[in-house]
Amino acid sequence: MGDVKVTLKIYPENPENIEKVKEEINKIVKLAAAEEEDIGFGVKVLRIAFIINDSGGVDEIEERIAKIEGVSQVQPEGVDIVG
Repeated sequence: MGDVKVTLKIYPENPENIEKVKEEINKIVKLAAAEEEDIGFGVKVLRIAFIINDSGGVDEIEERIAKIEGVSQVQPEGVDIVG
Protein backbone atom coordinates (compact mmCIF):
# COMPACT_ATOMS: atom_id res chain seq x y z
CA MET A 1 0.00 0.00 0.00
CA GLY A 2 1.22 3.48 -0.86
CA ASP A 3 0.04 6.97 -1.49
CA VAL A 4 -1.56 8.42 -4.59
CA LYS A 5 -1.97 11.98 -5.82
CA VAL A 6 -5.52 12.67 -6.95
CA THR A 7 -6.28 15.59 -9.26
CA LEU A 8 -9.82 16.92 -9.64
CA LYS A 9 -11.34 19.76 -11.62
CA ILE A 10 -14.04 21.62 -9.67
CA TYR A 11 -16.61 23.74 -11.48
CA PRO A 12 -18.05 26.39 -9.14
CA GLU A 13 -21.57 27.72 -9.70
CA ASN A 14 -20.19 31.25 -9.36
CA PRO A 15 -16.54 32.05 -10.13
CA GLU A 16 -16.57 34.74 -7.44
CA ASN A 17 -16.97 32.01 -4.79
CA ILE A 18 -13.85 30.00 -5.69
CA GLU A 19 -12.02 30.95 -2.48
CA LYS A 20 -14.96 29.84 -0.32
CA VAL A 21 -15.20 26.56 -2.24
CA LYS A 22 -11.44 26.03 -1.78
CA GLU A 23 -11.77 26.60 1.98
CA GLU A 24 -14.58 24.04 2.21
CA ILE A 25 -12.60 21.48 0.20
CA ASN A 26 -9.64 21.98 2.51
CA LYS A 27 -11.88 20.90 5.39
CA ILE A 28 -12.44 17.56 3.61
CA VAL A 29 -8.89 16.87 2.39
CA LYS A 30 -5.55 18.58 2.85
CA LEU A 31 -4.81 20.23 -0.48
CA ALA A 32 -1.36 19.66 -1.96
CA ALA A 33 -2.10 22.16 -4.74
CA ALA A 34 -4.93 24.39 -5.90
CA GLU A 35 -5.04 26.67 -8.90
CA GLU A 36 -7.70 28.64 -10.68
CA GLU A 37 -8.02 28.31 -14.43
CA ASP A 38 -9.96 30.67 -16.67
CA ILE A 39 -11.60 28.53 -19.36
CA GLY A 40 -13.29 31.43 -21.15
CA PHE A 41 -16.45 33.49 -21.17
CA GLY A 42 -16.00 34.33 -17.48
CA VAL A 43 -16.03 30.66 -16.48
CA LYS A 44 -13.35 29.56 -14.03
CA VAL A 45 -12.52 26.14 -12.67
CA LEU A 46 -10.53 25.13 -9.64
CA ARG A 47 -7.97 22.38 -10.24
CA ILE A 48 -6.98 20.71 -6.98
CA ALA A 49 -4.58 17.95 -6.00
CA PHE A 50 -4.34 16.00 -2.77
CA ILE A 51 -2.53 12.92 -1.55
CA ILE A 52 -4.31 9.98 0.04
CA ASN A 53 -3.57 6.34 0.82
CA ASP A 54 -4.28 4.11 -2.17
CA SER A 55 -6.59 1.89 -0.12
CA GLY A 56 -9.56 3.73 -1.57
CA GLY A 57 -11.85 6.54 -0.64
CA VAL A 58 -11.50 8.68 -3.79
CA ASP A 59 -15.16 8.24 -4.75
CA GLU A 60 -16.30 9.23 -1.27
CA ILE A 61 -14.13 12.36 -1.35
CA GLU A 62 -15.48 13.31 -4.80
CA GLU A 63 -19.05 12.91 -3.53
CA ARG A 64 -18.38 15.05 -0.45
CA ILE A 65 -16.82 17.79 -2.57
CA ALA A 66 -19.74 17.66 -5.03
CA LYS A 67 -22.14 18.31 -2.12
CA ILE A 68 -20.39 21.55 -1.11
CA GLU A 69 -22.65 24.54 -1.55
CA GLY A 70 -21.54 26.42 -4.65
CA VAL A 71 -20.03 23.43 -6.47
CA SER A 72 -21.64 22.70 -9.81
CA GLN A 73 -19.57 19.72 -10.95
CA VAL A 74 -16.55 17.61 -9.98
CA GLN A 75 -14.49 16.02 -12.73
CA PRO A 76 -11.66 13.56 -12.01
CA GLU A 77 -8.47 14.35 -13.91
CA GLY A 78 -5.96 11.81 -12.70
CA VAL A 79 -4.57 9.49 -10.07
CA ASP A 80 -0.80 9.10 -9.90
CA ILE A 81 1.36 6.94 -7.64
CA VAL A 82 3.50 8.99 -5.29
CA GLY A 83 7.04 7.87 -4.52
